Amino acid sequence: MTQPDIFDRALRAKRRDRMMGRFAGHDFLYRTMLDELLDRLADVKRDFSEVLLIGCPDDSGRTALEAMGKRVVCADPGFAAARRQGGVQVDEDALPFADDSFDLVVACGTLDSVNDLPGALILIRRVLRPDGLMLAAFTGAGTLPRLRAALMAGEGDRPGQHIHPQVDVRAAGDLLSRAGFAMPVADSETISVRYGDIVRLMQDLRGMGAGNVLTSRPPALRREALIGAAGQFAAAADPDGRTAEQMAILYLSGWKPHPSQAKPARRGSATVSLAEALKRKE
Repeated sequence: MTQPDIFDRALRAKRRDRMMGRFAGHDFLYRTMLDELLDRLADVKRDFSEVLLIGCPDDSGRTALEAMGKRVVCADPGFAAARRQGGVQVDEDALPFADDSFDLVVACGTLDSVNDLPGALILIRRVLRPDGLMLAAFTGAGTLPRLRAALMAGEGDRPGQHIHPQVDVRAAGDLLSRAGFAMPVADSETISVRYGDIVRLMQDLRGMGAGNVLTSRPPALRREALIGAAGQFAAAADPDGRTAEQMAILYLSGWKPHPSQAKPARRGSATVSLAEALKRKE
């Protein structure tokens, strides 16, 4: 039985398209993720020639990867973003590429709103060549706590779900293993962004294409609820009148298995007990 979609695929693509004309004014989160992914890639001492870049709201990712001598195929959930980069519009859980097509997949900023995240990770592994690498970044659990609390307070006894479900770092690591990646790693960092009012935060979210695309999303906030949420958000402000909001970014990496990769020792294969090993260090 097919599970119903959590996220509205058509609305997700439309929101990505609508952000294109204003993204440069709201791109700080994407740039943070991309810069970190590129730094991590620079630490890997091997070459990757054929790269799939998922998430290309501008040309910064493609340009940076091409400057490293890589051939880049761009893919994005939005039609306009993909077209602008000469790429392909995709849903990550329905990638249209053949198995073993790429040495490297970089997924920046989109996997937080994919319907079937386990399936998307499996497909990413499949399109990688053996010993290929995936690097991914997206927002996870702990993102937008001030906004969530303000909206709940503003709506009173019957709050709607205005913020997407979020994956925590432990679950992300488990998903990598279940998807069949070798040497899976999941970690996170939290950045703080300070806002003078809730409206500016909402403008940033719309400008980066991060509005609510749940299939079961509630109606737009009533004026009274928005006023109440704005007051709650302002009440959490620092003495200078600005409220610190949190963005928790998950970073994932994993390799497509290959016989040359190091493997963990078989359980029970140790020739020295842990106690004996500790004694030798005394």
